[in-house]
Amino acid sequence: MAGFPVISLSLKDEAETIRFGEDLALALKPGDCLALSGDLGAGKSSLARAFLRAMADDDELEVPSPTFTLVQAYDLRMPVAHFDLYRLSDPAELTELGFDEALQDGICLVEWPEMAADELPVDRIALRLEHEGSGRRLTIVAPDKQAARIRRVLAIRDFLDAAGYPLAKRRFLTGDASLRAYEAIYAGGGKRRVLMDWPPLPEGPPVLDGKPYPKVAHIAENAYPFVAVANVLRQGGFAAPEVYKVDYDQGILLLEDLGTEGVLDAQGQPIADRYRASVACLAHLHSLTIPQDIRVTDSHVHHIPDFDRTAMKMEVRLVLDWHLPWRRGGNAASDEERHEYLAIWDKLIDELETSERNLLLRDFHSPNIIWRENETGIARVGLIDFQDAMIGPTAYDLASLAQDARVTIAPDLFQQLMDDYLSLRQAQGGFDEARFLKSWAIMSAQRNCKLAGLWVRLMQRDGKPGYMKHMPRTLSYLSVALAHETLAPLRDWFVRAGIVPSES
Repeated sequence: MAGFPVISLSLKDEAETIRFGEDLALALKPGDCLALSGDLGAGKSSLARAFLRAMADDDELEVPSPTFTLVQAYDLRMPVAHFDLYRLSDPAELTELGFDEALQDGICLVEWPEMAADELPVDRIALRLEHEGSGRRLTIVAPDKQAARIRRVLAIRDFLDAAGYPLAKRRFLTGDASLRAYEAIYAGGGKRRVLMDWPPLPEGPPVLDGKPYPKVAHIAENAYPFVAVANVLRQGGFAAPEVYKVDYDQGILLLEDLGTEGVLDAQGQPIADRYRASVACLAHLHSLTIPQDIRVTDSHVHHIPDFDRTAMKMEVRLVLDWHLPWRRGGNAASDEERHEYLAIWDKLIDELETSERNLLLRDFHSPNIIWRENETGIARVGLIDFQDAMIGPTAYDLASLAQDARVTIAPDLFQQLMDDYLSLRQAQGGFDEARFLKSWAIMSAQRNCKLAGLWVRLMQRDGKPGYMKHMPRTLSYLSVALAHETLAPLRDWFVRAGIVPSES
């Protein structure tokens, strides 16, 4: 393993060894082999036990020693196989124990790795514990990618120390389609906090006018937009999380936990009253004047970007770049198809010139809404994941909610949500319903065109095929939008491209 990065830590006692084992559970991924070796009594078993219990999120998980069975399998957040090779008589037996299969599906935690000789993968994470005074010295040798993940986990631990939570317990909470991840932080007193792990990334390749995709589509690249929008929402009486501490350079945020209840029932179906309350929250937001420039720190003002023509067209291009080739077995859209499709969108975007404009949360749907039963009014609707907020046609967020990308909204509930919103906006006065509905149809089509390409990109480029289950729903939502007379040219294009059926 010569040439691999080395990480060295001093652990003053068993408690710190256990805490590191728990934190390590946040760094490893399927395909990782953790080879655990070291001095007798230096804490190998304690670290392994802490790792497994953290992975299970169960402090009482029974972790028997696999000394006699050689391997113990755990079906946890991701599968973990715990190997103890002390009694391995021949390194070749590792294959018979199912090591290769276990590594393919999950994580392999290996004690006494030296007994396997050269049978372990070269790119393993080698962790050694040695006595050092009254404590232990931990040394990790790992390939660049694994070492970077471990360093990130350690950086977050340092962040929590600086925030006043040196003994905080950390557990995996969730990840999303982006590169953000979330941890549950327990810092005593039974109060949970949420940590957003949003590491800065190198700038991607240029896609338009020398700019990478995030800059063209106005995707947030750091924590400033999230903090800015959270602050302005809270000032308006909305339930956005309080930001307790943030490291803008590293992309680490400690946030208020708004709760765990959502707007779906135990079967994953929409709860109508919660969706209706969310629509009421949205209607209220659209009645307010939201500043486009928000001071975040003494030295930084966040300018909420406009959902402009360039951003809209960049998103709808996902149909051309990903969806159409996938549907055609790899054959790309023709130049004529591309030109006609983008020309249609230019005319549709022209139609939005007179649309009502305000703050767009951008992903106002079930994964990003927290239900707060004990609150009243708009405070019942917890808002998260709004870092990509823009200023644009208000109809976009209503399309996002009434056509929830992650769950099917039945026609009767869809109509109820639309009627609720329109009634609330009419009661506010000065609302042009016909103009809004035309804008809604265009924004619904724009969003669903983006999603129809995004699901394919997530599968083919990012190795996340699970999102493809949303494709039939997305295309059915798109068909609803295409029924508006203003979208007749786009509907005809989709029919000719074979993406939606003709009406006949």
